[in-house]
Amino acid sequence: MREEENKSVSKNTWKRVFRKKWFFPSVYLITAALLLTGVLWYQNTGTNNQAEQPGAKEDVDSIDFSYEDNDAEPVMEQSENLSMPVEGREEVVIKTKFYDANGSKEDQEQALVFYENRYYQSKGISIAKEDGKVFDVTASASGTVTEVKEDPLFGQLVELTHENNVTTKYMSLGEVLVEVGAEVQQGDVIATAGKNLAGKDAGVHVHFEVRKGDTALNPEEFFNQPLNKLEASNGEEENEGTEEEQASEEQSTEQSAEESSDQSEGADHEEGQDPSDKEDAERSEDTPEDSESGTEEPNEDTQSSISMTNA
Repeated sequence: MREEENKSVSKNTWKRVFRKKWFFPSVYLITAALLLTGVLWYQNTGTNNQAEQPGAKEDVDSIDFSYEDNDAEPVMEQSENLSMPVEGREEVVIKTKFYDANGSKEDQEQALVFYENRYYQSKGISIAKEDGKVFDVTASASGTVTEVKEDPLFGQLVELTHENNVTTKYMSLGEVLVEVGAEVQQGDVIATAGKNLAGKDAGVHVHFEVRKGDTALNPEEFFNQPLNKLEASNGEEENEGTEEEQASEEQSTEQSAEESSDQSEGADHEEGQDPSDKEDAERSEDTPEDSESGTEEPNEDTQSSISMTNA
């Protein structure tokens, strides 16, 4: 009897415990604590075993995490974008355009420069302020000053050499602020705008040229473009001669045309002469009198290297 009573009492006790609100939450917390303790103990044991292995530390020490002696190779070479050689692009206008053989008739007319009763094709652009005032001229890209001189037609001139065989020329300058050999950064002020004889109609301006090798490029087409993307278009001549070569070729062509014209006139005149006239001509040749006219040959020193081709 007593055993049955004890069993019933124990059952009633467990039932009372189960009915308590804190029982099952306590069981869950204890179970979770045991599981977390087991996981931490397992991780700690694995770490200690790895540290006790003989070659583990040597393998870690053998890895070189230093990048000081290793030059990183860039995935893609970055190149500067060509910028307009002025500050405040919205305040300037282009007075003279670049002459493009494939351009519109209106643009071609705006790319002609009139000088001494002749028209020349512009190989750059002339930039001026709308109010006609003097302004600062800046480097369109970083580079080295390779030439500073004064040209009789274009005034003060500065040439910069850049990467990828690109050169830029700044003409019609007022005050030049750089010297040959100086390194300049994009946006540095190199001079002020001025006036010149070739572009006197443009007033105060800067004449700006871009060349890839010996080929003149249209600056307007390559503003905000990387220097390594500058290539001549189909409408631009490849391997253009220098300015002095163009001037000398033009002069030699004119002289050849004049000589051939004089020879043809002399031959026609001799055919129409009488024998007596020929005798008089021979006598006159024997006399020491000078039959030359008083015209002077053009002085080659007055020829100036210009970056425009005769239209």
